[in-house]
Amino acid sequence: MIKTNKSYTKRLKVTRTGKILSRKAGQNHYNAKERSSTSLNKHRMLNVKMDNKTKSRFLANI
Repeated sequence: MIKTNKSYTKRLKVTRTGKILSRKAGQNHYNAKERSSTSLNKHRMLNVKMDNKTKSRFLANI
């Protein structure tokens, strides 16, 4: 039986319809010089596209 990769699943959110969402990269630090629209866009979740093989490898129980 394959275990779910817990460190990977903590970074993801699975919606009711089955979409997989994650945070956008590059929003931790060095954001003072960015435009406000750029920093607001980084707070939106990003849709992660995975094929079934990758889903079964990392997200076995989801």
